[in-house]
Amino acid sequence: MIFTSAFISFGVSSSEILSEIKPDFLIMFESTLHQHELLYRMCKKRGIKILLLNQPNISRCIISETPRKIDVEINLEKLESSHKNFDELKLFRKSFSSFDSIKSYKSQFKVSNLELIKSAFNFLSSKNVHVNTHYTHRGRTKFKVLKDEIRKKLKRKIRYSFINNNLQTTIDFNEKFVYFPLGVDEERNLLLAAPYYTNQLEVIRHIAKSLPVGYKLYVKENPAQVIRYWRSISEYKDIMEIPNVRLIHPNFPAEKIYDNCSLVITIGGTSGFDAAFYQKPSIIFSDLGYSILPSVSQLNNIEHLPNLIRESLQKKVSSDDLDKYLKILHENSFDFNPMDFENKYNAFFYYDGHYLDVDISESKMKDFLEKNKVTLDKLASEFEKKINSLKKK
Repeated sequence: MIFTSAFISFGVSSSEILSEIKPDFLIMFESTLHQHELLYRMCKKRGIKILLLNQPNISRCIISETPRKIDVEINLEKLESSHKNFDELKLFRKSFSSFDSIKSYKSQFKVSNLELIKSAFNFLSSKNVHVNTHYTHRGRTKFKVLKDEIRKKLKRKIRYSFINNNLQTTIDFNEKFVYFPLGVDEERNLLLAAPYYTNQLEVIRHIAKSLPVGYKLYVKENPAQVIRYWRSISEYKDIMEIPNVRLIHPNFPAEKIYDNCSLVITIGGTSGFDAAFYQKPSIIFSDLGYSILPSVSQLNNIEHLPNLIRESLQKKVSSDDLDKYLKILHENSFDFNPMDFENKYNAFFYYDGHYLDVDISESKMKDFLEKNKVTLDKLASEFEKKINSLKKK
């Protein structure tokens, strides 16, 4: 029997359902909410096979038991390299980079003013009964929701004005520096993958104090932080006041920073992976698939950071190692863009993502499934292949 995370939307507890139906497999997307993570851990504890649909820092998807890792034991020394140089590897990387997917998602999510007006009308004319039936809606009156939306939009505008006027848009590449890209706050990469490093301001202070003499720390705001209405102005000011730290504008090209930095440090994002294509070593704070690369070091104790930085600065990136990892990653992944698919169902059901409390009729759901049949059939086929491979073990 196969169990999906959709069941947790109902009133019955996940534990009761698991005890009753005793599933062999759990199908779900990589957990982003606490209830999904709890379900994932409960199933893993019970020995239920996990089928996570997730993206290991690329636009292609894998189905695996562990987030961002393929279920294949990798020994780079035993793999054959196609001996691509770094320029060829960059081109190959761009062919399945997740950057364009993120950019496309941002350009389509909640951008239609017409859909915003429609959603506002539907919300104001609704009975708003979910405040009594859904714990996440408790206390959300119509007035409070509208007030909060207006406040957030004003906050985003004010904060971005501060960013434009105060964050650096030019860089002196003559000085030696370490690069730390900020992660998006309230995201899985921090809250679930690296729960001990959620305070990025403190992380920046730790890194700045750990740098060798003569190095600066370049901190770049994440362009995707816009979905969280940017950070508070006080937080930006706190970062800018830390000695030896430069705060970079989110629109500054990351490629130029990779080209000129000495080392990349990231809590749990793609930057450590991308650094390798520019022949730069990296340090990561969470367990990720690309940590298998010899040029990537994983921090296990913040007290070890000064020594780890010094050791990492001496590391060289091997194009053969990167080539081998890319090859096995590509062989164990498939074409499916979750962000593109999310935009499709947001546009179809949820007014471009502006309004989620909608009733979906059976006929409308059938219409959506029919329009996306090719994509869904391909996805189902990948899950079927994964299930069959696990049954053989």
